[in-house]
Amino acid sequence: MDLNQIKQRFGIIGNDPELDRALEIAWQVAPTNLSVLVTGESGTGKEVIPQIIHQYSARKHNVYLALNCGGIPEGTIDSELFGHEKGSFTGAIETRKGYFEEADGGTLFLDEVAELPLSTQVRLLRVLQTGEFIKVGSAKVQKTNVRVVAATNVNLLNAIRDGKFREDLYYRLCTVPITMPPLRERKGDIHLLFKKFALDFADQNMVPAVRLTPEAQELLRSYRWPGNVRQLQSVVGRLSVLESNRLVSAEVLARYLPSEGSSTLPVRTGDAGADYLSDRDIIFKVLYQMRRDIDEIKARLDGMPEEEVPAANPHLLISPEDVHSSADTQEPVSIQDVSAELIRKALERHGGRRKPAAEELGISERTLYRKIKELDIR
Repeated sequence: MDLNQIKQRFGIIGNDPELDRALEIAWQVAPTNLSVLVTGESGTGKEVIPQIIHQYSARKHNVYLALNCGGIPEGTIDSELFGHEKGSFTGAIETRKGYFEEADGGTLFLDEVAELPLSTQVRLLRVLQTGEFIKVGSAKVQKTNVRVVAATNVNLLNAIRDGKFREDLYYRLCTVPITMPPLRERKGDIHLLFKKFALDFADQNMVPAVRLTPEAQELLRSYRWPGNVRQLQSVVGRLSVLESNRLVSAEVLARYLPSEGSSTLPVRTGDAGADYLSDRDIIFKVLYQMRRDIDEIKARLDGMPEEEVPAANPHLLISPEDVHSSADTQEPVSIQDVSAELIRKALERHGGRRKPAAEELGISERTLYRKIKELDIR
């Protein structure tokens, strides 16, 4: 086995021994049909493990599907997993296949498996034990041959103790456990990842890459990184957008690293592995895209002969008096209001589909679902 080949193929950066061990186990278990449970804090890159397992298995030419269990409303999760018959519930206008039927012969990755309701856990246990499932609203037993890889950032033993997760399902899923190490335990990899994200951002947006002074590099290594690799990538993106000086000092970097316990910490209180997002991240992303669009328009205008530049429409011009008058009468707008509007627009552009809307906003589908509920977006 060549670990470097695996890392290159799947875009994995780092040489930490614990990371290497996780990749090695994934490669070793891939040719079998054993169920695998991937554990680790949110943002550690758990999603790469099932991809490795699938690509190095005999199922690699068949379907690979991934489902974020935490991003599906409780009332529809059974339908998503097992399918439903036409008329089985309000809105079921046609018969639909579920993930277990679609992934027959292939691999199914169940992310955030701890979020499954107990009733669904019973049905999942049955399909893992017997390969049988029943669609919602049907009495017909169907068979499927699916390799299941599950992942969670929750301590399932605690969840079992609290009555939130079935013990028999845990042992069925956890035939082979794989743990992804948190970023704070991969000290030697942190600056490598920073440089990779900075170069990627620079290539995609045609700007110089941000770099760190030696003092900033030390701060980078000593920070706890509660949001792990996802948080680091977000920090690199914001530095690349907001800092005109491409050499970042420790003082500047510190402004982008909220201290633990701070009210601005961009993870949920009490959950060190929570999904990493702040309202400002969404706004920064959109502002940066607006700035790029404006720069492109200016570049086009600069390249046009003077006689072809469109004249300004006097009816669209705004005077300073108009600005002051508008500012005096306009209601104040909160970050939450702006975030809700950005999310609403993204959903409208994608016909209400959460997955592409989340990708456009640069957040996970689970986070988008949570923000929709928090901001009461209809």
